[in-house]
Amino acid sequence: MPQGDSEITVEAAATAPTPLLASRLAPAPLPEPVLVRPRLLRRLDEGTAGAVTVVSAPAGWGKTTLLATWARSVEPTPAWVSVEAGDTGARLWAYLAAALRTTAEQRPGGAELPAPPVPAAPPRPDQLEPLAAALAARERPVLLVLDDLHRVGDPAALAGLEFLLRHGGRLRLVVGARADLPPGLHRLRLAGELTSVGPDELAFTEDEVADLLTAHGVPVPAAVVPRLRERTGGWAAGLRFAALALRERPDPARAGEQFGGDHPDVAGYLREEVLDPLDEAARDALRRGAAVGAFRADLVDALTGRSDAERALTALAAPGGFLHRDDSRPPWYRCHPLLADVLRAELAGLGDGRRRELHLRASDWYAAHGRPAEALRHALAAGRWARATELLVRRWPDLVPYDREGADGPAPAPPPEEAVRRDPELGLAAAVERAHAGDPAAAAEQARRAAEAAPSLPVPRRDRFGRLAAAVDVTLARLAGDHDGVRRAAARLLATRTPAGPADDPRTGATDDADVRAAAGAALGLVALAEGDPRAAGEEFARALAAAREAGRPRTELLCASRSAVLHAARGELRAAERAAREALAMPPCQGWSCRVDCAHGYLALAVVALHRDRPEEAEASLALAAPATGEATAGALAALCRAPLLRDRGDPGEALRVLAAARGRLPGAGELAYALLAAEADLRAAHGDLDTARALLAGPPAAPDGPPPALAVALARVELRAGDARAAGYALPHWDGPEAAAWPLPVRLDAGVLDAALARAAGDERGAGRLLERVLELADPDGYRRVFTHAEPGVRDLLTAHLDSGTAHWPTVRELVRGAGEPGDGRAAAPERRLDEPLTERELTILRYLQSILSNVEIASELSLSVNTVKTHVRNIYRKLDATRRREAVRRARELRLL
Repeated sequence: MPQGDSEITVEAAATAPTPLLASRLAPAPLPEPVLVRPRLLRRLDEGTAGAVTVVSAPAGWGKTTLLATWARSVEPTPAWVSVEAGDTGARLWAYLAAALRTTAEQRPGGAELPAPPVPAAPPRPDQLEPLAAALAARERPVLLVLDDLHRVGDPAALAGLEFLLRHGGRLRLVVGARADLPPGLHRLRLAGELTSVGPDELAFTEDEVADLLTAHGVPVPAAVVPRLRERTGGWAAGLRFAALALRERPDPARAGEQFGGDHPDVAGYLREEVLDPLDEAARDALRRGAAVGAFRADLVDALTGRSDAERALTALAAPGGFLHRDDSRPPWYRCHPLLADVLRAELAGLGDGRRRELHLRASDWYAAHGRPAEALRHALAAGRWARATELLVRRWPDLVPYDREGADGPAPAPPPEEAVRRDPELGLAAAVERAHAGDPAAAAEQARRAAEAAPSLPVPRRDRFGRLAAAVDVTLARLAGDHDGVRRAAARLLATRTPAGPADDPRTGATDDADVRAAAGAALGLVALAEGDPRAAGEEFARALAAAREAGRPRTELLCASRSAVLHAARGELRAAERAAREALAMPPCQGWSCRVDCAHGYLALAVVALHRDRPEEAEASLALAAPATGEATAGALAALCRAPLLRDRGDPGEALRVLAAARGRLPGAGELAYALLAAEADLRAAHGDLDTARALLAGPPAAPDGPPPALAVALARVELRAGDARAAGYALPHWDGPEAAAWPLPVRLDAGVLDAALARAAGDERGAGRLLERVLELADPDGYRRVFTHAEPGVRDLLTAHLDSGTAHWPTVRELVRGAGEPGDGRAAAPERRLDEPLTERELTILRYLQSILSNVEIASELSLSVNTVKTHVRNIYRKLDATRRREAVRRARELRLL
């Protein structure tokens, strides 16, 4: 062949377009077995109402699997582009052009549109406008999925896409990436056009973990599921590794309990995908931070001897998933549990001396920053016995554990026998550390060793040891659920009071009287609360709170303030509850994932306050933060009383009943909360027509000599009113405004008063109804109650309107209530009235009802004996009239309009 011909051939090959891979233009293959996650599919469906939906998380969180599952569930299938590393702007746009042409040419019914003006190379501005106009003219949105968008190295490659999003109108972009959007697209967040799905939403719930194990054929006891969920943090790849590993083990239950970051597949994946891309400084910051559990940037600086941790941690926490950051200032960080296992394994290479130095630095930092429990743990891990004893002697009131949160990392080795014999208080320090870590058996063993060595102490030290041992015994008895043991140990502790002595004097062994009163009172308050005696608990917490403030013990102060907030909320004292809760949450111990149970009690109190003030979104948010507290029966009951009305408002009475019944089954004995749960369940059943069951529930508890409990009496009156018997309702309603009613929980009094006013108005006594309503407003207004009016019996809005016209001392409140009170028969506030510009026809209403189901258009056509094209035409009309673009969006808007 002549040389010239050869050169022409080479040149032609160099300029010829590179073939496109079909695999990059189709949804990624799904792993087997596939777990369909409806909550996330709904989230993506809802997101396509806006311009961009971003699914962002680090490696292994299931982004691609979710997008591919969703793409296969959508009709027609969205355009798909998988981005690869090294894609230039030209290469990426070639795939975008192919994808957009394919989807733009699709048309329901099989018809084809003219080819859209999609350029094959990065477009010039004059080429983008015709394409944007063509997309905007589409009858239905054009869905485009871009997976692994983080691989785009040049943000300029997305400039044309950004233009189309701004002007194309019907273009809907769904992105999967390990990082957030490029800077040019962040304005969409401000415009409300951006939906974000991050690691927190991608994380598997406990139910999804159980479903995944079942799909892999792994039978495990139910108790293993939450443990596995906790260890993996809901990380999709970790759970699949776990399922595969458990399937190969003869005892999957035990393997599930032991699964961690030491599993070879998990460790290899995390090193390759998460750790290897980091520079050594960032990796060392994570490694040393993982050694202490939760950490701040200045703590890591103290551990590394450098001053660059803040920059590294901020960058690592940005995508979330493997490094979590809280909202405090300065922020605290925590590594994913499996990643922490891998990092701690790397620490083994530092050598014993360097590890002891690391623990000693951590102990110094924690002691200087008011965290004696962590300081004690690291002093023991460093083998600094004298320092551990000193921390116990000087800080013991702050070392009393009040919950079972546990500690991060492996347990420090127990002090050697000879060290405990020389200093028995060292054994008590080790016992306190194990109690804090949630290991009462090991704590009891350390306390026993200390007690055996105590007789060798001189008399002054022996007295101090007795005080410290009594405090440890209080803790151990409480962790064991031995209420009588707590009382006996608390009595011994109170007997050691030395009011005349200086605080924490190491020479005389005297301790501050306020410390003893605070520690003993807090423990006794917790016992009273666990036994269902809120009045006694409130008194103990009030005394202990004052003593803790006097002694300057923030940890005990937090416990007492948070529990007091919950007790105020249960009584309906909203101002006091809110004040105590906000004071508790502002305390330093509530920073950085510490004291989660105590802080959760503060959020629970705020949730109750928000509910009564008719702020449902705020109540929902606070309830989510209150979850760690709901393991306790009293807090769980109060949470159920808050959650059930919210579920009822959302149209889920069945779940509301389940929540109430579960809480009632856990609450010990009778009492105000037990009666409130019973009354709420009866009211819910009566609201849905089950009057006989409601009456039976209220007739169940034995009547007291002075009549039924007020909450049950008010509930019975409401049941009779719903049954249409106003006379029986009036007979059942207790007298709510006398001196004896002052001791009732305020919500019960307000419910009774509003019901009494409604009965008076129904009987024609308008003036009497107005007087009763004014008295209710006097009681409700100072604390900001609103829900008692806005979700009251039918007729209350008219009563409020009439009261506004006749004159009231609470005119601004009544005016606000008249705007917010509704008239629905189930007690929920009425939805704002909305009308369609063009009403749906009878046939469209029929098809709309079918759209609630999972039937396809073909199946709906078969059900109604219509052609598929006719059904599709009706569906398009429904979408147009409801201003919707998707089936679920149309159903949601129809429900808002009460068409369904």
